Amino acid sequence: MEEKKVDISRNIKKIKSLTAELDALKDKIKELKSQSSAISKKITAKERVFKEQEEARLAAEEAERRAAEEAAEAAIRAEIEAEVQAQLAAEEKRRLEEAERESASEEKKQEETERNAQAEEAENVAEEKKPIEKKSEKKSEEKSEDKSEKPVEKTVVKTTEEDRKKAEEAARERAFQAAREKILKKKREEAIARGEDPDKIQLAPKTTRVYEPKPTGRRAGGNEMVYVPKDRARKPADGKPAFGPRTQRNGQTSAKPVEVTYIPPKDTGKTGGKKRNSDKNYDDRKAINKKSLIKTQVSIEDFDENKTGYRKLRTKKDKKQDDTAQSVKIEKAVINKEIIPLKELSEKLGISAIEITKKLFKEGIMKTINDSVDYDTAGVIAADLGIELELKMDKTAEEVLSETFDFKDDETKLIKRAPVVTVMGHVDHGKTSLLDKIRSANVTASEAGGITQHIGAYTVSINGEKITFLDTPGHAAFTAMRQRGAQITDIAVIVIAADDGIMPQTIEAIHHAQAAGVSIIVAANKIDKPQANIERVKQQLADQSVLVEEWGGDVALVPVSAKTGEGIDSLLETILLTADVKELKANPDRPAKGTIIEAKLDKGKGPMATVLIENGTLRIGDNLVAGTITGRVRAMIDDKGRNVKEAGPSAAVSILGLEEVPNAGDNIYAVEQDKLSKLVAEERKNKEREEMIKQSQKVTLDDLFSKISDGNLKVFNILIKADVQGSVEAVRQSLTELSNDEVKVNVVHSAVGAINETDVMLADSSNAVIIGFNVRPDANAKILAEKSKVDVKLYRIIYEAIDDVENAMKGLIAPKTQEIYMGKAEVRQTFKITGVGMVAGSYVTEGKIVRNGKLRIYREDVMICEGNVNQLKRFKDDVKEVSQGFECGISIENFNDIKIGDFIECYIIETKPAV
Repeated sequence: MEEKKVDISRNIKKIKSLTAELDALKDKIKELKSQSSAISKKITAKERVFKEQEEARLAAEEAERRAAEEAAEAAIRAEIEAEVQAQLAAEEKRRLEEAERESASEEKKQEETERNAQAEEAENVAEEKKPIEKKSEKKSEEKSEDKSEKPVEKTVVKTTEEDRKKAEEAARERAFQAAREKILKKKREEAIARGEDPDKIQLAPKTTRVYEPKPTGRRAGGNEMVYVPKDRARKPADGKPAFGPRTQRNGQTSAKPVEVTYIPPKDTGKTGGKKRNSDKNYDDRKAINKKSLIKTQVSIEDFDENKTGYRKLRTKKDKKQDDTAQSVKIEKAVINKEIIPLKELSEKLGISAIEITKKLFKEGIMKTINDSVDYDTAGVIAADLGIELELKMDKTAEEVLSETFDFKDDETKLIKRAPVVTVMGHVDHGKTSLLDKIRSANVTASEAGGITQHIGAYTVSINGEKITFLDTPGHAAFTAMRQRGAQITDIAVIVIAADDGIMPQTIEAIHHAQAAGVSIIVAANKIDKPQANIERVKQQLADQSVLVEEWGGDVALVPVSAKTGEGIDSLLETILLTADVKELKANPDRPAKGTIIEAKLDKGKGPMATVLIENGTLRIGDNLVAGTITGRVRAMIDDKGRNVKEAGPSAAVSILGLEEVPNAGDNIYAVEQDKLSKLVAEERKNKEREEMIKQSQKVTLDDLFSKISDGNLKVFNILIKADVQGSVEAVRQSLTELSNDEVKVNVVHSAVGAINETDVMLADSSNAVIIGFNVRPDANAKILAEKSKVDVKLYRIIYEAIDDVENAMKGLIAPKTQEIYMGKAEVRQTFKITGVGMVAGSYVTEGKIVRNGKLRIYREDVMICEGNVNQLKRFKDDVKEVSQGFECGISIENFNDIKIGDFIECYIIETKPAV
């Protein structure tokens, strides 16, 4: 009996288990159905959009093709017309030349006849004196000679008018047929290109048109002629237009025929004078000419055969009517901006801008008509005129952008996302080393002085689940970067060295995390050291109102060692457990919104930005706006250097395609319309432009102390250039915080990239010192800086720059030393020599390299090392210096990572007496 009961209970448990599994499968099927429905809707929408775009493209191509065909046909028709005109003109010219030649021949014949008659008369007078018989004989001989020698007149065949017209018609026909063959050949070639049958292409039948010559009147003789068609539109038939409205492609006319009615002059009651055409209407006046029509208020506009000929009625204005518009009383006006130009205000209030300036002058405000006034001042003017003025602001592009992204996502579209974890803490407490251990990569060795200079974003997979880590610098100068890291994170891991305890930057990181409302996990690092004291760390945390779980609080403390890897797994499990409790979700099916973690200007790729996607999905081709910068995603690279096509929530990627280097910490939005992104950026630029204030005062670090002592210095202008945006921000903040009652540090400009000529010119005009952080000036900038005597200071560690400026401001640096540039060499080959190390086979391109000098090594315009000359050789001989144009071998103290293509800059430090 007991066994049956056990079996029954066991079966009941199995049934319940199976029922639960069945419910889970039903839920899974429902979820898959909803996802399938959403995907099918998305595909249908994309297909519809693609179809509409394809139809629009085809329609545009067809319209463009038709327009091109019409233009080509019109051009060929014009060419035919011009050719026919030219041939007719040539034929007319030839006929006139023949007529002139015939006329000249007739004149010559008449002159010859007159000369013969005069000669005959003279001979007759002489013969009267001779005997009559001789005279008679002479006369008989002369008569016989005249009969025999009289020239035979040539018969000239004159061309009749009918023959001339036939010749003209034949020439015109030949030109027309040649043009038709040309058009037909072209149309058939186009048909073959389109894949159509060329034999189906036929031209319209020829329409007979009669032309008549007409003198142009440009010559005194009136011989220049032009041929015009007899059936042109400018010649009305029976008092009506010769052509009707032009028919369009769809069979409809381009305009309705206009019926014009003649309006006789107004009868003033006066008598006397002849009334012309007083009893005629429009249809009766057939023989009326254009001049009389104009006098009776009817104008004729002439068009060619391709346009509609028409007559329109011209009416005269009543002189007694007042031309001035009746003034309308304005009771209420609405403006849509707080600052309004006077010209626009005059239109709203219905008075001239000059009247507004007069009213402002009475109120003690001097303005011109090109100035603007605020809403309060405009309200005073409106009240004086008895007008109610209302301010109704239009939506700005910024507001439209906020409405696009600030909405609550549908719960059914939310999916689980990876947690974003920011690692914060004091400098050198092991944050980057801890991340290196997690992702099995060594980054610390590449950071200058072992200090993280800017945020790094990394994604790691733990047991199939992803975690995105942000590594923030711990130095005091990077407060803004730590604050930004806390604001965009879900979990903050505060790294505290167990042997060192809580430090100022640790307290600051805790405050940032508390202000951002993120969960805190404490990683007590360096527990492998003998001096490690975790209990002291717990007490120090309690002093900062942070209670660990062992002491009854809600903050987890995990002992770890970045060196040995102890406690790393526990830390990761704690992070995943905290993320599960927070239930982190996001909607991937919406436009991406994220935050720029870091930005820089890459020499080969252009502006690059590391972006953390907070919601949505970023894809290649998306339009972007970040601060005042716009662009379009051209490429995306993940933390492992792979090109990706899209990045979802909690992903960190580097993007290419921005127009300029954006500011770190700016929100980045993917918008559908490029126009909206440009409007948002323009509005933000205008706001920045209104707030920008610049002052100038020339100074260098060397003479800063003397100027402070003399009391002449009030503002210390600096220009900052760095390799990444985070460093620019950190240097700017640290140096501006050095301002005191005597000296104010003013940053005239700060940007990412190498120091160029524009920076030097700006520093020269604003009398500023250039601070370069991990960058160097290019060749042209260096020459211009020396010529303009602009002070350029280069640094690799941020606190060195801070200390130099701070000590200079306190008067601790006396002008005793000066750096003198000696020359530069290019590394063209490298050699490894036993006992010496790596030797750089170099070619001196500028100045000279000296053995007792100091060296800076640059790789892609970024300084990677600074040291002294160990050995300087020419072939096998030690030399003191090597001049420009010669090759040499250079060995650098404690540096072997020299590569081909690096540049070595040589300088010496010269000591001068204090001023």
